[in-house]
Amino acid sequence: MKHERLEPGEGLWIVPCESVHTFFMKFPIDLVYLDRKRRVRKVRHAVGPWRMSVCWSAHSVLELPAGAARQSETRKGDILELEKLD
Repeated sequence: MKHERLEPGEGLWIVPCESVHTFFMKFPIDLVYLDRKRRVRKVRHAVGPWRMSVCWSAHSVLELPAGAARQSETRKGDILELEKLD
């Protein structure tokens, strides 16, 4: 909430989480809801400030810069693969 924006390549993975609010935020974000197996359950694009979003089947959510989900063509049913960076 203190940030002015998310830079490309940045994001926040919130675990556990099935709902998000953007109260007090200053910029829109993409939301990618994931189940326990990291399968995409729901994608919301460019969610603006002062909004709420929920996905009851989610276990976690990725908050990304607005446009990131569309640019990566992330869709419901995709499986997220994570790798550790050194």
